[in-house]
Order: sequence, then C-alpha cells, then structure tokens
Amino acid sequence: MSATAEAVTGRSTTMQALKPAESTPVQHLPAVSMGFASLQSFELMQRAAKLLSASSLVPESYQGNLPNCVIALNMAQRLGADPLMVMQNLYVVYGRPAWSAQFLIACFNQCGRYTTMRFRWTGTKGKDNWGCVAYSRELATGEEIEGPEITIALAKEEGWYDKKGSKWKTIPQLMLMYRAAAWLVRTHAPELSMGLQTDQEVHDVYDARRTGAGDYQVTTESLRQAAASAEETEPAPRPDMQTWIDTLNGCTSLEQLKSAWVECCKAFHGDAPIDCEATWNTRRETLLETEGRQSDL
Repeated sequence: MSATAEAVTGRSTTMQALKPAESTPVQHLPAVSMGFASLQSFELMQRAAKLLSASSLVPESYQGNLPNCVIALNMAQRLGADPLMVMQNLYVVYGRPAWSAQFLIACFNQCGRYTTMRFRWTGTKGKDNWGCVAYSRELATGEEIEGPEITIALAKEEGWYDKKGSKWKTIPQLMLMYRAAAWLVRTHAPELSMGLQTDQEVHDVYDARRTGAGDYQVTTESLRQAAASAEETEPAPRPDMQTWIDTLNGCTSLEQLKSAWVECCKAFHGDAPIDCEATWNTRRETLLETEGRQSDL
C-alpha cells in the first residue's frame, strides 16, 4: 500500500494479505456419502451411477440405465455391500426385482450376528418326503435358529415342481437348499432380503393381488401374462448344425454362399459352430476356383 493510502486509512498491509484466498484443500473438505438426504450426496450418487451405467461389466439391465444404477447403489449402501456385487446378484424376473439365493446366504453369513448357515436333511433322498432345513446359531444368545422345512412334496403341492422350465426335477438338492436358505433369512433376518424374494421364488410363484376384502386372489389374466412372460424369457432352441452344413454345401455361387453364411450366423446369434465355418471356407475356396476358371474362358 502506498504512503498516501496509509496516511488516509491509518493502516498498513502486506503483499500476502492482498493475494486472493486459495480454495480449501480437498483433504479438508467435509466427507460426503451417497444418498438422498442432501444435494451433494444425491449428486455424488448420480455421478457414481453414471460411471457404472457406462460399464460393459455390469448386467444388461443396468447398462445405460441411470435410475436402476441409483437404486442399486442405494440398496448396496443400506446393506453395507459392494455396489457391483449387488448389481450382479439383483435380477429382474417378470418385471420384479429379486435376489440370487447365493447372495442372501452370503449376506447372512457375513452380517456378524449368526454362525455360518448349515443344512439339515430329512426324509429319504429321491422320495417326496425328502426335505431340507436351514439352521444357524445366534451369536449374542447362543440360541439355535432354523427355518421352515422344505420338501419335494411341498414343492409339488405348491406347483413349483411341475411348472414349465422348473429346475426342481433336474437339480432338486440345490433347489431344496436355496429355498430353505431363503426361508431362514425371511423368518429370522428379513432386513437382509429387504422384502425381496429370490429369483427362484419369483419363477416358481405367481403374483397374487390383494382384494378390498383383505384376501388374495389370482386372476386368469395374470396367469396368462405370467405364462407369456415365461415363454418370452426362455431361450430359443439351438438350430440344427447339419442342416446349415448341407445348406452351405448346396450353394452354387459366391453370392448365394455369402447370403447363406449371413443367415447361418444370425441363426446361431453370431456364434456359428466351427464345423459350419469350416464348411463355409471350403465351399468358398471351391467356388472361387470354379468361377475363376469360368472367367478365364
């Protein structure tokens, strides 16, 4: 400051004081956690969701879908789980979110309140009375807890066993364990499942709507819609490889062979068998040689 300015103000200053104030270092800024409580936390969640939605490693239902990623991040935060692990184990079945049974078992084992989940078998293996009970021990009290017993007879009575596309006929032991585990979590630690069923349960059980009288009912229309959804989600049967080999061998021109090869790749969803590819290469070389001799004539 000049001598004139000092005389007028009666104060002196330094060059350091005249410099603009520097921004607060990042390490001194208050910590912000993802959530909906404040603007900063919500913006942080959206930034994380945008990054995840742009990744090809997350399941298809999250790719390019910012709202789904935000919901998955919120659920991961409430569970204290890794966001990517939640995304890889949260499925959409018939339009409803559902956990994988393995994820529920992992959450139960890692929550710190119970011993590792175990399974007790009942009845005779291969018979309708064959069943499974999931059990554990509460660490705080030492009390043993167990879920409801699941049997093959119960699966048949509930309609799970004979349902189209059911895994109860092919892998009954695993299905008994998964269902017993889900019911143990639902009856003793429902906060871990957050009110969601497993993907196997959603596949096995039709949705019932509550009426004004307080009871539940299933309409024929809802059954039709569920059946239609199940048929749409079932993968198309793999085409016959030999048929396409014969088709490729029967091509009489390069143009015809090219069109047939494109259709072959489409039929196998871009992953044509190696035998078809070998047939295409062999037939292509033959036609190139044939058409080359004809052009020389």
